[in-house]
Amino acid sequence: MMIAIINGKVLTVEGNFLKNGTILIDQGKIIAVGLAGEISVPDHVKRIDAQGGWITPGLIDVHTHIGIDEEGIGWEGDDYNESSEPVTPHLRAIDGINPFDQGFIDAAKAGVTTVQVLPGSANVIGGLMCCLKVKPGKIVEEMVIRNPSGLKIAFGENPKKFHGKQARAPQTRMGIVALLREHFVEAQNYMKNIENNNIDRNLRLEALVLALKKEIPVRAHVHRADDIMTAIRIAKEFDIELTIEHATEGHKVAEHIAQSQLRAAIGPTLSSRSKVELRNIDWKTYSVFAEYDIPFSIITDHPVLPIQHLITSAALAVQAGLAEDKAWKALTMNAAQHIGLSHRIGSIETGKDADIVIWSNHPLKSFANVNMTMVDGHIIYQSS
Repeated sequence: MMIAIINGKVLTVEGNFLKNGTILIDQGKIIAVGLAGEISVPDHVKRIDAQGGWITPGLIDVHTHIGIDEEGIGWEGDDYNESSEPVTPHLRAIDGINPFDQGFIDAAKAGVTTVQVLPGSANVIGGLMCCLKVKPGKIVEEMVIRNPSGLKIAFGENPKKFHGKQARAPQTRMGIVALLREHFVEAQNYMKNIENNNIDRNLRLEALVLALKKEIPVRAHVHRADDIMTAIRIAKEFDIELTIEHATEGHKVAEHIAQSQLRAAIGPTLSSRSKVELRNIDWKTYSVFAEYDIPFSIITDHPVLPIQHLITSAALAVQAGLAEDKAWKALTMNAAQHIGLSHRIGSIETGKDADIVIWSNHPLKSFANVNMTMVDGHIIYQSS
């Protein structure tokens, strides 16, 4: 059924603002967007009246543990860290996701329409991640839009804490990087042998080969500036595509990140200094990255910061000096590019998925309620 969203202030993100816009949707895709007088709406079309509200693309959180680290459940819902060993590239986040987690409902209510779900940071190599559309009540197979979407690696305190205390490697930052090198070299050798068809399959090494072939990026959990630079060093050494995840001290080495032409996911900044690596957490990281033209996304790391505070984080970044247009792109188009899905999501454009949010007010300038959230042209949340 064709749908028309009318009487709203449309923020397309691609630099266009339509004071009184109309969006036509058919079979889950946007087929037309423009000013009310420019778009012809057939009589048989279902109309959704935005009543003067703000219409934006669905928000995207590129770094979450939603469904795999269920909020408030404890051990039973903790499926994101397989800490029995430090290197687990063969793990797949998709196999641990509970699609009926309350987090997906909270995301829908907050206007978040796409999430990337990552393994945790207990391991040096944590496994493969995936991207999902937020569709409460659906099974994972009906939600997934990219799998795998990256390989998780981690530096710093977390791998040391989980494994060093058990008297096994890694116990130091040197140990973390040594394990990374060891396994990437093994994967390079495996890749050569596979091409010659003289070796059995190895699921652990297959995951690393995906990264070595640049079929997926490597996403590095890094907070400290020195760990960021180490991650960049490893990426150059093995010629892999890298994204910087968290980037807490990224403002200290922003020039080097910019020179490396990396994408970053910043956050969660709305957090406490719960460990040494977070002692320099600062809202200025966002504006510094913008100054250096580093493409970045804003993240919650749900449930570290509940996903409903993704928009809150963006608003606070703006309050701290980030330009409003940069904040919007961090929540939408930059985020879509970060996960390799900008051809489908991230803006309100003809041909893209109808992932749309209607807000009561401008969500970055005042407290705004989500009146409606739509994914693939279907309403997944509507306020009473």
